[in-house]
Amino acid sequence: MPQKLQIDKWLFSATIGLALFGVVMVYSASAVIAQQESHSQFYYVGRQSVWTLIGFAVMFAAMRFDYERLNRRWIVYGLLLVTVLLLVAVFGFRPINGARRWIRMSAFSIQPSEVAKLSLLIFLARFLDRKTGDEESFFRTFVPCMLVLGLLAGLVIKEPDLGTALMLAITGVTMCFAAGVRPRHVFYASVPALLYVGKMLIFTPFRMRRLASFIDPWADAQGAGYQTVQSLIAVGSGGIHGLGFAQGRQKLLFLPFAHSDFIFAVIGEELG
Repeated sequence: MPQKLQIDKWLFSATIGLALFGVVMVYSASAVIAQQESHSQFYYVGRQSVWTLIGFAVMFAAMRFDYERLNRRWIVYGLLLVTVLLLVAVFGFRPINGARRWIRMSAFSIQPSEVAKLSLLIFLARFLDRKTGDEESFFRTFVPCMLVLGLLAGLVIKEPDLGTALMLAITGVTMCFAAGVRPRHVFYASVPALLYVGKMLIFTPFRMRRLASFIDPWADAQGAGYQTVQSLIAVGSGGIHGLGFAQGRQKLLFLPFAHSDFIFAVIGEELG
């Protein structure tokens, strides 16, 4: 009879603790903007709490799920096909902030690039496992992996979402390397990919502006570098010990997206 795996108590506790800590900090960071937008300081923390509870439910279900079932052919390739269809379908929806990354239908929304991360992991895990003993083959092992990776990453780049595409590429190459693919094969794929990324950064105006503002945000403190400058002010004003929970000042409509993209700055300002 196979031995049942025990729960990693430290990992479990850290996961629960970080999730609850996130809910608390979302409240601190969003209370002011939520009051202004929705006339309720609990609007954003309420939504965050609901999704946290859903996440806990999914986590407990996953703890009791036999992951070996994901090794079935129809699940792996079915999920991959659905992912590709979603990544194509996203171009039929109106852009948000200049990008087509979401499929929105009334109260329901999904970001296909997030599904792509899961489907790529599951596909590579099954495919590389099937290629045990033949990992060093360029055409039988490495090329199929790169074709699937290139398809998913290419569709994500078109949204455009270069950051998520890079995450997919790093994940795929790392899994191939860990599975025993020859390093020179990884090098063959990495060089043209890095050249392409360089082209996307240098010859795309809005990405070049972001890169320049990241390197020197103070050069355009009221424009492209505004968010970075405000986040630096938040972290700097908090110092080592912080100003205290809910005592941060930059979230008072100075720091954009304080409860989401820049919540780290709020944490640094309030908790040190």
